[in-house]
Amino acid sequence: MGAQPPAAPTEHAQSRVRLPAPAWGARHHPAEGEEAGVSLPDTMEKYQVLDQLSPGALGVNLVVEETETKVKLVIKQVQCIDEYHANKALEELMPLLKLQHAHVSTYQELFVRWNCKSSSVFLCLVMEYYRGSFQTVIEKKRATRTVIDPEWMQNMLGQVLDALDYLHQSDILHRNLKPSNIALVSSSRCKLQDLSSSALMTDRAKWNIRAEEDPLHKSWMAPEALTFSFSQKSDIWSLGCIILDMVSCSFMDAAEATSLRKSIRSLPDGLQGVLKTMAEKQLPDTAAYSSLLPWMLRISPSERASVRDVMHIAFVSSHFRSSSMAVSLHGQVVPASVTDPLLESDIASITEVMQNFASQPEVQLRAMKRLLRMPEQQLGLPWPRELVEALMAAMKQHEGILDVQLCGCSLLLRVLGLALVQDPEAEAPRDPSVLLRILRSHPGSEQLLVLAYSLLTIISSRGSVSEELQKAELFEHILERLDAFSRNRDVCINGLGLLWALLVDDNIVNKAALEKAPVLVAKVLATYPTDVEVAEAGCAVLWLLSLLGCLKEQQFEGVVALFLKSIRLSQDRVLLVKNAYRGLASLAKVSELAALQVVAPAEGSSGLTLLQETYQLYKDDPEVVENVCMLLAHLASYSEILPELVSSGIQPLAQEIKGRFTSSLGVVSYAEKVLLRLDAATPPSSAAGQSSPP
Repeated sequence: MGAQPPAAPTEHAQSRVRLPAPAWGARHHPAEGEEAGVSLPDTMEKYQVLDQLSPGALGVNLVVEETETKVKLVIKQVQCIDEYHANKALEELMPLLKLQHAHVSTYQELFVRWNCKSSSVFLCLVMEYYRGSFQTVIEKKRATRTVIDPEWMQNMLGQVLDALDYLHQSDILHRNLKPSNIALVSSSRCKLQDLSSSALMTDRAKWNIRAEEDPLHKSWMAPEALTFSFSQKSDIWSLGCIILDMVSCSFMDAAEATSLRKSIRSLPDGLQGVLKTMAEKQLPDTAAYSSLLPWMLRISPSERASVRDVMHIAFVSSHFRSSSMAVSLHGQVVPASVTDPLLESDIASITEVMQNFASQPEVQLRAMKRLLRMPEQQLGLPWPRELVEALMAAMKQHEGILDVQLCGCSLLLRVLGLALVQDPEAEAPRDPSVLLRILRSHPGSEQLLVLAYSLLTIISSRGSVSEELQKAELFEHILERLDAFSRNRDVCINGLGLLWALLVDDNIVNKAALEKAPVLVAKVLATYPTDVEVAEAGCAVLWLLSLLGCLKEQQFEGVVALFLKSIRLSQDRVLLVKNAYRGLASLAKVSELAALQVVAPAEGSSGLTLLQETYQLYKDDPEVVENVCMLLAHLASYSEILPELVSSGIQPLAQEIKGRFTSSLGVVSYAEKVLLRLDAATPPSSAAGQSSPP
């Protein structure tokens, strides 16, 4: 294995980080004749500048020699906008000093310097120096129109995937992946280098240069990166472009390759021509790359492969070989005859099998299917924590394999459902955000979406998990899927259920993430106009959105209409009725316009008539009656609505409710508020007329 766990910075590593002086007071003044681009502050006195490489869009690269050790290094000088920008970039890059991996070139030192002549702040990144890179290999093969050795290519791809998987598992993005940033340490070993930060890669002026300067081969970034959006999938796109260049360099020149990279950003079928040429020329491993490249180079990041997906296709399905894979995805498949006898035993034995064959997806599948077949009495609930953790670990390690995820989610649903029946305080699985990453790896699987949303609904009700899931952008994911799969009823119901479970926690991390929620919930309700279950789930979400202040004033009228329509659709669904009246009360409390829409809606009969029908149906249900009275109390707070309440016979209704529910303080309080307002608005003769039966 090439990777080691990230270690805390050693004393040596910490000492090699140079922070700016307080108030940036110490500035270097160049001596007479000293050039501005190579002016050396105190920190750089230990380096001798040997050469200045071609400048990049992000800065100048200096080849230097450390005077004490005579070791050659490269210093990238990145001009920053100001002190804040430099400090922010430095802070983001600090974790990179902790990286320990055989195929990742770590920064040797980071420091900030001031160039007096240009009055500019520079962030200096000191990295290892290597003469060769993937770029030099591609250029040499392109010049001679020869094919890169397939075995060498497989070995190098394994090393790059090993390194990239290590970075992504550490929540680190490369952001600057291209052939020249994969250094050749030797003829059979490579390293990723020149990792960048968000602060450096989102400088708009430099980014425009980086995106447009094709002669310098700066066209490796993903489509979304052009709008400053980076993710693990952006790195996958860049790696896909590198592979594409390496497999096509024997028949495409540099200009053609650059044009191809630009075109595939907007043309879904842009790879078909080059893949056809590879097949016609019978180039090595064409079948494997024909499966791999279209998945790595999908325009939508959510549909793009993950590192683990690429590993599985290359080193399992296509039987590539590499000396440096982080996990043994390319190992021999374990025959069922070896594992089945062990899996027919008890829970402890199954757990041991899953742990011992952690890297074998086929073994994990057999174990999960065995557990799904087990009768409830054999499961020994609550399950041992070791088994749940082994299950979550298997799903995380094999996140690119859909069958593993489907079985894993089904199994976790069964486990949690049964465990919560026995113990309502049962602990949820750790790190539930893994499920969200898995969903993003399989954006087209509606079956997985339904299972995972059901599972997340259960998990989100446990402790502080809801906040963690929100920070992992679960709100955004749900809304995207409700929009994309509005025709899938199961996705909609489970998505709305999960949305409700997160909202009911009343600890919303970022309300801005919910901006599109009312529109999308309305879209779902419009898609299923006669579906009472969808209406029930939609009303629950809309009520909480109104309660949390997530509705805009211009949306009130439409939401009121949805509540009234849902009540008319099925008054026998008590949960629907409760949530709809709660939502109407919430809106009427803050908006006279919403209150008027209840009394005189644009479509259908008056909301007051509907309200009286609801009361007659649920007159013995204190909770429903309290919700009805709460709405009436908010309606009665508006003077313009009082005459409509009087003429609709609300006064005798409120009197009846007050008399029937004397022991319910909430109901009595709301009823008294309504009566007080109506009494004040009703002329004495009218009041006498209403109190005497005809």
